[in-house]
Amino acid sequence: MTNTGISQRAALQAQIWSIANEVRGAVDGWDFKQFVLGTLFYRFISENFTAFIENGDENVHYAELSDDVITPEIKDDAIKTKGYFIYPSQLFVNIAKTAATNEQLNTDLADIFEAIERSAQGYASEHTIKGLFTDFDTKSRRLGSTVGEKCRRLASVIKGVERLNFGSFEHNEIDLFGDAYEFLISNYAANAGKSGGEFFTPQNVSKLIAQLALLGQTSVNKIYDPACGSGSLLLQAKKQFDAHLIEDGFFGQEINHTTYNLARMNMFLHNINYDKFNISLGDTLINPMYGNEKPFDAIVSNPPYSVNWVGSDDPTLINDDRFAPAGVLAPKSKADFAFVLHSLSYLSAKGRAAIVCFPGIFYRGGAEQKIRQYLVDHNFVETVIALPPNLFYGTGIPVNILVLSKHKPDTKTQFIDASGEAFFKKETNNNVITDEHIAKIVSLFEKKEDVSYTAVSVENNTIAENDYNLSVSSYLEAEDKREVIDIVKLNAEVAETVKRIDTLRADIDKIIAELER
Repeated sequence: MTNTGISQRAALQAQIWSIANEVRGAVDGWDFKQFVLGTLFYRFISENFTAFIENGDENVHYAELSDDVITPEIKDDAIKTKGYFIYPSQLFVNIAKTAATNEQLNTDLADIFEAIERSAQGYASEHTIKGLFTDFDTKSRRLGSTVGEKCRRLASVIKGVERLNFGSFEHNEIDLFGDAYEFLISNYAANAGKSGGEFFTPQNVSKLIAQLALLGQTSVNKIYDPACGSGSLLLQAKKQFDAHLIEDGFFGQEINHTTYNLARMNMFLHNINYDKFNISLGDTLINPMYGNEKPFDAIVSNPPYSVNWVGSDDPTLINDDRFAPAGVLAPKSKADFAFVLHSLSYLSAKGRAAIVCFPGIFYRGGAEQKIRQYLVDHNFVETVIALPPNLFYGTGIPVNILVLSKHKPDTKTQFIDASGEAFFKKETNNNVITDEHIAKIVSLFEKKEDVSYTAVSVENNTIAENDYNLSVSSYLEAEDKREVIDIVKLNAEVAETVKRIDTLRADIDKIIAELER
């Protein structure tokens, strides 16, 4: 990141902290993030919609127009293109002007958000827009017990977001929405007793996963995340692939309603139009939404670790196209391999899937061992990468990345140990992998060359002989950095020291004898 990006990030964090201080004591930090992110989104779509209407004409000032001049034809055309409609009076800039004195600000905002969502009804964008503002509850008691308190605190957030001055959102070096979310999580998640890692993959980890999945591809049909959270992995894939062709856009499914809304907001914030992404709410394992869209050339995912799922309690699942080939279902208390098999089923013959995994799935026995056997025997595992500990908010687990491929040129599986200090830097609360670390890991992945203590490619039959263990530590010896001691030299030094001690003792005895005489 350049100095400009660093200064933008520092300014953003300072501004968010300033807003937080203004509402401190009234809104829990974890809940507060919903209001900040919702307001950021409201400002963005207002400015983005304004830019669309004005179309570069300096004589048109949409925010100054009367709502009455908007014809049904103008509205219809705008919704077909942008997916939603915002009248001039509903724009963020006009609401911000009177926010501090508006005694019904909370209900005005609620009406505006409802109107924006309602504008998409009956159009192709309805699925994408519906419920976007659900978590931005302007009437929530979390904002205060009276209307006056609610309005005052909402005004503080709106005026704070209004003061952000980074030019066009999409032209910033930083990921404005992602940085705001990451900053809020890092400051509040631990105190709120919630796992930030459950909702957000740190940006540089996302960057690594995206580069692994997209390596060597100049075009992909579409990108998919079966457990997309707030969309950070999909957006990093977009950033890494901006110079290439993504034919049919971005697809994701998310089970958590709050993060499902954040993911959709995140797409808009990164100027991905409604017809270029499709995010759905639901349980990917039980009710997958995109079976008719597969296969995908790139899959990126950080699914939840070791969560419960219905598994063998549903006898129909063993016949599911995703799980049937392995001949066994993932354990009911550990759904990790269910997500892996789901991703593999949705992967194209030319593509890659890069999946963050809990380390235990690579060495445990039972059903998980049988699934590993299926993956290895069919040559689907390209690489297993061990990452450093403490990269994610809310967990210090040193996770792994599993890279799946259906077009391997050999029958070897690569193991990379990127868990040592050469692959991260320590920061206050978490370890961080930098762009240099990412480049080093991607280079090891691409070249497939053996490097002592760091990378090795192992024949699949050797893995089979090792009970299909896929733990990195089983194939890469950790470098012993302890000082090497030369025993012969040490013994010689000890002997010389003993000799000198004997000489000194003789001299002391001689002196004592002379004194006694």
